[in-house]
Amino acid sequence: MKTLFVPKVSAQGLLAEGVPALLDAQGIGFQPIDQVNWPDYPYRPQVAFRIAHTGDSLLLHFRVTEASVRAVAAEDNGRVWEDACVEFFIQTDEREPLYYNIECNCAGTLLIGHGIRGQRTHASREVMESVGRWASLGRAPFEERKGTCSWELVEVFPVSALFADRVTSLDGKVWKANFYKCGDLLQTPHFLSWNPIDLPEPCFHCPDFFGQIAFDGPEEKAV
Repeated sequence: MKTLFVPKVSAQGLLAEGVPALLDAQGIGFQPIDQVNWPDYPYRPQVAFRIAHTGDSLLLHFRVTEASVRAVAAEDNGRVWEDACVEFFIQTDEREPLYYNIECNCAGTLLIGHGIRGQRTHASREVMESVGRWASLGRAPFEERKGTCSWELVEVFPVSALFADRVTSLDGKVWKANFYKCGDLLQTPHFLSWNPIDLPEPCFHCPDFFGQIAFDGPEEKAV
């Protein structure tokens, strides 16, 4: 099982589009999402993410280069996994089977769910609107564009968006998580993960194969 340390930074009032520069200034590097777990889907686009936190928010920055992109899902909590999509699943208490799935297509359209596999509750509109997003390809939906494309996505995810929990701070938390890249209806479907998955068929809803993420705190690192 992989373990990832999540540094704490100061980012009061920071907008999503400012996150890459902040993480650059802090020297926070990227982690690859490169595990091909199923031989029937061998395609491996270039995908990486980096992550930090402010105590009350997660800062996520993805970079992707792939053979085609698509952002058809136009509304939050839609079928974003069929598009060029990056995902972050997190389990706040490994003693419970419950976990969050946070999925976002390349245009910043988001899905947030909570529960167990097959029994998910979607976040409210208010929760969805609390998540800051920046997409290098813009926020408008579009049909598939074939040809090599590089794109970036940022999410500023407040702890209040973990709507089924009462989390007030990320300081010192040790949780389980996995990071994914997929595109079910792209010209070349693929299903990559950060932490390996040992299952016979593609499935991201599998907390048994989450890695560990440990959040720094409580002292903030100066920007």
